[in-house]
Amino acid sequence: MPQLVHPEEVWGTVVVIDLRSDSQSEETLNRVRDEIVSYLHEIDRIFSTYKSDSQISALRSGQLAIQDASTVVQDIWQLCLEARECTEGAFDPWAARGGFDPSGYVKGWAADRILDMVRTAGIEHAQINAGGDLSLLGGLTAEEPWQIGIRHPDDEQAIAQIVTLRDGSIATSGTYERGAHIIDPSTNLPALGARSATVVGPDGGMADALATALVVAGRNGAHWFVELSDYSAWVVDRHGDQTWAIGPAFS
Repeated sequence: MPQLVHPEEVWGTVVVIDLRSDSQSEETLNRVRDEIVSYLHEIDRIFSTYKSDSQISALRSGQLAIQDASTVVQDIWQLCLEARECTEGAFDPWAARGGFDPSGYVKGWAADRILDMVRTAGIEHAQINAGGDLSLLGGLTAEEPWQIGIRHPDDEQAIAQIVTLRDGSIATSGTYERGAHIIDPSTNLPALGARSATVVGPDGGMADALATALVVAGRNGAHWFVELSDYSAWVVDRHGDQTWAIGPAFS
């Protein structure tokens, strides 16, 4: 089976593209890899909060109104509104320091768009790993699902939980690598709800948003998953090693 693995530095992290096919040639995998890399940098040019000429920077500075932004930025704005409503404000890109910052949604959303490109090319198996958040297609092989390990929040060498999945997205948020970078929108202080939260579901953008929101809300966010029955969560409490889980992926 032809396989291609390519790491690309973009979005302030490394995105690892893993493509495998039962039917397509190495040439096709290389062509799709190039298309994906181009798309990753296009998304960075539009949504980066670090590039002064991005549309998001223009929105944050007040130089651009949302009604004058591109269609894709307006779409993300609306999707972020929906995620904020679903999480009762625990995920709120408008509460970020400096203004609207959709980074916690865009990464997973863009990885899903990449999987659409992969499907169109007839490639059956793919893993897009955006700094630890993954969008998955078709299993490792036709017979074998992807086995994804979730690291222990205190030990990067220890696997605390394993998720078995053929298709879908997995997003993890926590304070163990970048410190207290997740802010509680209700207090404007570092989030105290959980040390780590992993969400599994069909949509990468929503999984990303939910994982961030659970670090803010902790167990108070468990009831979100009554309505969001296609999503699952595995959460490490703020203090100690106690964990809790909800949803089919962890049953």
